[in-house]
Amino acid sequence: MLPAGNSMSHWWPVQSYVGGLEHRKWAHVRALIQRVNRASVSVDREIVGAIGTGLCVFVGVTHDDDDDKATKMATKIWNLRIFEDEEKRMNKSLGDVDGEVLVVSQFTLYGDTNKGRRPSFVEAASPEIAEPLIAYLCELLEDMGANVATGRFRCHMEVEIYNDGPVTLTIDV
Repeated sequence: MLPAGNSMSHWWPVQSYVGGLEHRKWAHVRALIQRVNRASVSVDREIVGAIGTGLCVFVGVTHDDDDDKATKMATKIWNLRIFEDEEKRMNKSLGDVDGEVLVVSQFTLYGDTNKGRRPSFVEAASPEIAEPLIAYLCELLEDMGANVATGRFRCHMEVEIYNDGPVTLTIDV
């Protein structure tokens, strides 16, 4: 069953084989978005990306994601009205507040815990697929006017987040 308000045009089934059994999943770029006062990401105790007011975006990619999905996600992130206006209502977008974006790749967003106690990550795209797609998403955000910082692929990262609100959303496109 699809979440309320979504039509089948936004979702399509993908087949995967886990333990010899066929499973159906819904394919889409997935993002966990947090409104922050500031955020940074470090690798080996060195800060490799940092932002002030804006969004920390953890991005997960699955096998069938493509440039069109990255474009939709970038547009959604840029236009998402989750910053407060003068009346304390969430009416302003990232561009309206001159916010920044910290993008961190996060294959674990596709962790499946339906069976057993250890998550399965078979739905997550390989780094060879995910890395250029997330780089393209970052390029699109920069073209829209965002100051973008990133983590590093294939590295253990430590992310420091100072939530504002807190406001946290999961977005699938």
